[in-house]
Amino acid sequence: MVLVASHFLISMPACPPRKHSNKPYRSHSRTPSSKLNQLSLSNERPRACECFDLYKDLVPYGEAWSWQKRIVMDKKASIEKNQDCPDTLIILQHHPVYTLGTGSSEEYLNFDIKNAPYDVYRTERGGEVTYHGPGQLVMYPIINLRNHRMDLHWYLRALEEVVIRVLSSTFSIEASRLDGFTGVWVGDKKVAAIAIRVSQWVTYHGLALNVTTDLTPFHSIVPCGIRNRQVGSIKGLLGEFQPSTGCEIHDRQLIDITHASLIEEFSDVFQLAIHYKTIPMLDFAETTPTQNLLVTRKDLLVTRKDRVFFDPLFLLIIFLHYTYLDFII
Repeated sequence: MVLVASHFLISMPACPPRKHSNKPYRSHSRTPSSKLNQLSLSNERPRACECFDLYKDLVPYGEAWSWQKRIVMDKKASIEKNQDCPDTLIILQHHPVYTLGTGSSEEYLNFDIKNAPYDVYRTERGGEVTYHGPGQLVMYPIINLRNHRMDLHWYLRALEEVVIRVLSSTFSIEASRLDGFTGVWVGDKKVAAIAIRVSQWVTYHGLALNVTTDLTPFHSIVPCGIRNRQVGSIKGLLGEFQPSTGCEIHDRQLIDITHASLIEEFSDVFQLAIHYKTIPMLDFAETTPTQNLLVTRKDLLVTRKDRVFFDPLFLLIIFLHYTYLDFII
């Protein structure tokens, strides 16, 4: 993936207040706005979206992944019965972990997979390898695109727009998207990665925004398969301008501010009314399955000690699953 380095501007107020705005949609893409679909859907009453807000918690990747797939399965069952169901948003942080997409190449791992620094998961999402860890806010929208737009290009651009608006409205950071690539960039630094799976028009997986993330683990991979480019974080970008502002924002405060902005902008871009639901972490492991829809976690998890071996039954299930209206991006 070849990118052209671009100029970026960060204009930080002394201590960034949370800005609430009813601004109309404005394209932040380097693609001419005439080529982009307008993101605003309608002036109708927003649809309900249940939100499991665990942004202060470090949730094991395998549990969150299984949880998503159980929700997808429930929504697809409701759709088959012609029953309405609300959209769902999960927002959280993960323990350190590397994840690969269904077609990811191990050549982008700068370590022996038998001795990986962290657990490595091969998932059914699109994209190449990435890292998740503390200080990174991860959003998993599980929405029925039949109620929005049955257009994967629109959905990806909408996810990018959420992040672009957060950076602009809350931190005065000028971010952009690039033609032909998915994600959000500030100059030559990628601050948000996006990779999804869509099954029968129900989305899962989503976006990861580096807020206060320790970027060191990214050095052990080629993030998203993009060589000779950098990964950035909101904290790092703001830090370049702290001497001139005289304002230091603590990590916890920066996470809180970014989280609030993400929820607001997601609600605005997707025209959704957020309804918070709680799930006690004590009950989280009990309410999330340890198996996914295709194979057990043991089969999909690549640990530091062994590799994955797929049996014929697994390969048959994969084939049947992929032929039934699933999209990987």
